[in-house]
Amino acid sequence: MSCSVAVSNSPVFSPSTTLFRSKTVVSIPSPPAETIALTLTHSKPTTQSPSSSTTSCSSPSPFRYRLQKPLTGFNSSSSLASGSGAAATLLKRKRPTRLDIPVVIGFGGGLATPREVEEAEVEREGYGYSVYCKRGRREAMEDRFSAVVDLEGDAKQAFFAIFDGHGGAKAAEFAAGNLDKNILDEVARRDEEDIKDAVKHGYLNTDAQFLKEDIRGGSCCVTALIRKGNLVVSNAGDCRAVMSRGGVAEALTADHRPSREDEKDRIESMGGYVDLIHGTWRIQGSLAVSRGIGDSHLKQWVIAEPDTNVVRIKPDHEFLILASDGLWDKVGNQEAVDIARQLCIGVEKAGPLSACKKLADLSVLRGSCDDISVMLIQLERYV
Repeated sequence: MSCSVAVSNSPVFSPSTTLFRSKTVVSIPSPPAETIALTLTHSKPTTQSPSSSTTSCSSPSPFRYRLQKPLTGFNSSSSLASGSGAAATLLKRKRPTRLDIPVVIGFGGGLATPREVEEAEVEREGYGYSVYCKRGRREAMEDRFSAVVDLEGDAKQAFFAIFDGHGGAKAAEFAAGNLDKNILDEVARRDEEDIKDAVKHGYLNTDAQFLKEDIRGGSCCVTALIRKGNLVVSNAGDCRAVMSRGGVAEALTADHRPSREDEKDRIESMGGYVDLIHGTWRIQGSLAVSRGIGDSHLKQWVIAEPDTNVVRIKPDHEFLILASDGLWDKVGNQEAVDIARQLCIGVEKAGPLSACKKLADLSVLRGSCDDISVMLIQLERYV
């Protein structure tokens, strides 16, 4: 609430003032009355000239009161002479107490970065991989990634993942911190030929744990487990894995969207429905993906069970691209491989991080407003 205080002949009540041009202030001869104009608004006060004795606030519909007695609860700081020589007291509003906003403890016990200073870009290079994340037009980035090398002390084993959160970043954060452990726990309990079942239960266990947190939101996932010469790629949602096999793009995952005939049939068989809204197929008129971690309000139809593909790594398997739909909605599979290959294969100094950045920048140039996360894994390190 802002307040304007004025005595008679004040510019606030001047007939030339646009705000009150259609209103006339009526004077009460006796006893002398002070006119107080109170304006409820959230807009900033208008600029005041140095010669003006009052501060005015712009508002289309001010509240005005006439008081016959001096107001209490204000401090008198000075007196001004009116046009008739009568003294009036300038009422001064007390400055409100300063608000100190504390830093909030974030998910998992870490300090949450304030939204206004959260990094718009994240990049990292490690053994055999590079990753680049670029925030879209949201206030906070909802994508996350995970990279664990030297599994069980073996440089030929690793785990990589991209997580695309929606409805907030909590589900993506949770999955990034827990999915690798849950998958490896399940792998340790089973024989090697049961690797697909182990990955599936790792996803389902992570989903069940997150649902217990009672937090809204969800996350799509794509993971790559490199173990004993095998590349185990899984996904739930529309994050995608694309491999370069001698320069030819090979998609190792298929996006889970309500537009897929098998996904649509599954949803409808469970009592749900799929609608086309503004050109996008959505479950229950809401979510545009049909699988993922979280999404408790749609859990009956949005399942966390992944599809898994196991590939034996060979010398002509050059690199693997894991990325969120922020990339794939604007850049094709073969196009992504061609761009990355120019910077990674047959050059004196490979630049996988530069390739990730170039792909993200191309998606933005083509109009992507989404968060974009791109990870490139050099498979020759794991042959």
